[in-house]
Amino acid sequence: MKIIIDAMGGDHAPSAPVRAAVRAADELDVEIILVGRTEDIERELSESSYNKERISIVHADDVISNHEEPAKAVRSKKNASVVVAARMLSDGEGDAMLSMGNTGALLASGLLTVGRIKGVIRPALATLLPSAKGPKMLIDAGANTNCKPENLAQFAVMGSIYMKNVLGIKDPTVGLMSNGEEEGKGDELTKASFPLLKAAPVNFIGNIEGRDVMEGSADVIVCDGFVGNVILKTVEGMGHVVSDKVKGIFTNGLFTKLGALFVMNGLKEFKRTMDYREYGGAPLLGTKKPVIKGHGSSDAKAVFSAINQAKKFVETSVIDDIVNNISGMEEKSHD
Repeated sequence: MKIIIDAMGGDHAPSAPVRAAVRAADELDVEIILVGRTEDIERELSESSYNKERISIVHADDVISNHEEPAKAVRSKKNASVVVAARMLSDGEGDAMLSMGNTGALLASGLLTVGRIKGVIRPALATLLPSAKGPKMLIDAGANTNCKPENLAQFAVMGSIYMKNVLGIKDPTVGLMSNGEEEGKGDELTKASFPLLKAAPVNFIGNIEGRDVMEGSADVIVCDGFVGNVILKTVEGMGHVVSDKVKGIFTNGLFTKLGALFVMNGLKEFKRTMDYREYGGAPLLGTKKPVIKGHGSSDAKAVFSAINQAKKFVETSVIDDIVNNISGMEEKSHD
């Protein structure tokens, strides 16, 4: 199995992608193709002992920064690392691709180069969030800010398939984000989406509210990309604030430091469950081949988790199941 990595994307590139690639080549039984400026990548690799048969480099001169207009940059910078990686994936030179760089550029590359699965109206970013009951999927997390009910129904199906295949949840529950649990609550999009989700081939449990996100009421949380991105950034911010507050409490004095010794294991577990690095990246569901978006601030641990996630994506039947289910939904709608 070959995983293609945009080695120039992210706040800690190319150091984090390269160090994660070295670890993945040793521990995950995968081949890694690092795409980017050869000189920079080789400089990072020279600091590690690695399996040269499992790590290779494909040169790409350009990088698309976070300040560039994504679609325009993808079209004009044909030799940007993320564009080259997407082209390689489309051409069959790898089994999955991963980038921690410009989200819009990855989305544009996924849509324009890798391509959509037939019948999928809009691919969606699916982010795993921490909750009281383990990781839950938020879909869409920012790829589509203006959606139709049909989009949300497809998001529900794709998210449910991913959670079943990759996370091993037998019958994932699906909740529709709204401002109330009753069927008639929500804006026009939510109200119109409700009956479509009821008819979709998923375990739909109805509307859920904001508080349900962290309580883990649904395995798959469905919403448009605007709402999803607000939820995602709120959860990330809350995690940082809570972590800093807890740390401050237990380092405030001698007695609190002593108290921390007795709850250290619990604190470590809490920190782990709130750490996005444990969950890897966000798959772009609906593309013909696996595309993963890693967090922009990913360190080597987070990139390694994303590589592991890409590996599981490839090993399972996610894409085939999406193809079959979307096709079935289309046939049903035409009856």
